[in-house]
Amino acid sequence: MKKLFIVFIFLFSVQGVFAQLNFLPKFIRQMYFKKDSSRKPSFVLLPALSSAPETGLEFGGAALLSFYTDTTGHDTRVSSLFGYSTLTTKGQAKLSLNANYWTPQNKYHFTGVISYYNFPFNFYGVGNNTKLSALDHVAEKRYKLGMAAEKRIGDNFYVGLVGGVIKYFYKYDPNVYSTINSDPQVEDGHGGASAYIGPSFTFDTRNNNTYTTKGMVISSYYNLMHGTYANNSYKGGFFNIEYAQFFQLARKLVLGVDIQEQSLTGSRSPFYLLPQMGSDEMMRGYYQGRYRDRNYIAGQTELRYRVDNRFGIVGFVGTGEVFHSTFSTAQLKPNYGGGVRYFFDVEKGLAIRLDYGVGQKPAGEKREGGFYIALGQSF
Repeated sequence: MKKLFIVFIFLFSVQGVFAQLNFLPKFIRQMYFKKDSSRKPSFVLLPALSSAPETGLEFGGAALLSFYTDTTGHDTRVSSLFGYSTLTTKGQAKLSLNANYWTPQNKYHFTGVISYYNFPFNFYGVGNNTKLSALDHVAEKRYKLGMAAEKRIGDNFYVGLVGGVIKYFYKYDPNVYSTINSDPQVEDGHGGASAYIGPSFTFDTRNNNTYTTKGMVISSYYNLMHGTYANNSYKGGFFNIEYAQFFQLARKLVLGVDIQEQSLTGSRSPFYLLPQMGSDEMMRGYYQGRYRDRNYIAGQTELRYRVDNRFGIVGFVGTGEVFHSTFSTAQLKPNYGGGVRYFFDVEKGLAIRLDYGVGQKPAGEKREGGFYIALGQSF
């Protein structure tokens, strides 16, 4: 899928001139060139435009509202509301709203997500070595409602509860051969619905949750899952643990290390619940879902250099794999790349991120890679 994103890149290169000459409307200057350090709320829009044969023209964008629940002190972390929505000329849609809320002095941390996707995606099968020749364009409808709440116990330790409901539905012609309805490794090809609940644990010593320069965070959760409606015989679970640590090597230079492991538990393996490699945060350069299986492990390091208050550059390298039951170092896939950051809110450390990631070159295929535009740091 070829994409063209509109992100006001021309503003970045001449932001000093525009900010001083009042060349742009006030709301544009407020979003992208804010100098206020009074801890007031900030708002930014990130338009997007793309096209593909399966969708036609896709248009929409993302929006981020960030704020502090306590503006009198400097310990409370940044809270945010993040929304993303796009529509296509073929009637498809994506809609997602995420909340990240820190109470004063970080005593409680709440997160929530509500999303609806009616959108095609590329499906290649299950495993760590899927082939481009197995590609299917699958129409997916996906609904999700998720919530999490954590309470601080001590200085850096949080315990909490996660819960929610998810539903996946796939439409395809059963009389036409395809990977999703013919591969014996693909379970529950028509989709299903499940409810989940479970504990979460976090250890967090970061000095800042939006632009960390020192400290570490270890977060984990386990979702106990039970099928609903026609899928009510399904019982399983999903485990996630992630460790990240940051080292300030010099005043403007930070090294970040990030390791993540995910596992689907239970006797069944619905393909839509399997951990997936690739995203704009980990294993950049791989199409999300090109490789999926019951277990996933990946790690990366990212070197971040803050050129000045507004701009930063990064380089990253990592590796990872998915596997059914046995991990093998020989199956690890590489990724590397770099990017730039534009800090539209210097006080909060909020940035627009542009990255290009490169992956492996499968035999007989072109090298995998991808371009990413996002709000916030990769981890």
